[in-house]
Amino acid sequence: MASIFVMGAGWGTALAVMFNRYGHAVTLWSPFENELEEIRRHGEHKRLLPGVPVPPSIHLTCDLRKAEGAEIVVMAVPSFAIRESAAKLKDVLSPGTLVVNAGKGLEKETYKRFTQVIGEELPSAQVVALSGPSHAEEVGRGVPTTIVSASEDREAAERVQELLMNERFRIYANTDVIGVELGGALKNVIALAAGVCDGLDIGDNAKAALMTRGLAEIARLGVAMGASSETFAGLSGMGDLIVTCSSLHSRNRRAGILIGQGKTPEEAVGLVGTVEGYYASLAGRELSRKIGVEMPITTQCYRICYEGQSPKAAILELMARPRRHESEAPWVHGA
Repeated sequence: MASIFVMGAGWGTALAVMFNRYGHAVTLWSPFENELEEIRRHGEHKRLLPGVPVPPSIHLTCDLRKAEGAEIVVMAVPSFAIRESAAKLKDVLSPGTLVVNAGKGLEKETYKRFTQVIGEELPSAQVVALSGPSHAEEVGRGVPTTIVSASEDREAAERVQELLMNERFRIYANTDVIGVELGGALKNVIALAAGVCDGLDIGDNAKAALMTRGLAEIARLGVAMGASSETFAGLSGMGDLIVTCSSLHSRNRRAGILIGQGKTPEEAVGLVGTVEGYYASLAGRELSRKIGVEMPITTQCYRICYEGQSPKAAILELMARPRRHESEAPWVHGA
């Protein structure tokens, strides 16, 4: 049994319930006392996780000092709050504490991966990324789920695997933290685009092609940044892409559907809530330009979200791109 401090009462509530179910001592933190009071009153998070009981054995708190002494701190906060949340833990955590980031995205403006951000704020912590196909609605209900714990420190990744894996939550360890985090962040862009396809009702062929080529361009960027191509065929690449592009649990897909049906991106985000793909399209486009890697689907998503490009025009531009070989190796005529 481990002492686990979970930050964030959205995705974090599902994780807290699951950890508690398997005997861990769990504290769930939110900066909003009214949010915690709602959970106490109803015995569940009615707004974000309806139908999933939150047992009273989970301690609810707004006090970050309660993280002191925790064996594992799980960060499940929105992308905009990652650095601030980590910084607040600086004087609370003991050196060597396992800090597990369960969020998926890239920091605004710096486009740094979340474990990089946490490592900068908590240099004495052991930082691990937890990623893969894992909707909160299903994890909270105990639906079988398989994900990845990733860290450059193999022992830290395997320690998280050892402590948190159970019969309903299978974990594979991985040392390719770059690939795992990029896959988790940028699949949100492709899921937004997949939702646009659904909103336009243009069929399964187009959506399958978009998902396949979307994964190819994510992997292209990842390899250029030092990741292993193998990672993108795994749970945090293909696996997370499939679930996020195909499920209505996905806010990215739901927002894309609204855009395809005629809503502006701003209207769609306002109706759905946090849509990480909206922000990640900007990060992906900027990284691709900086590193010199082609990411045509991500670029079109960026143009839809920030430049007023129409979805139908974006599809036409993608379909009219110059001929290419499917292999990622350079194509030389006559070779």
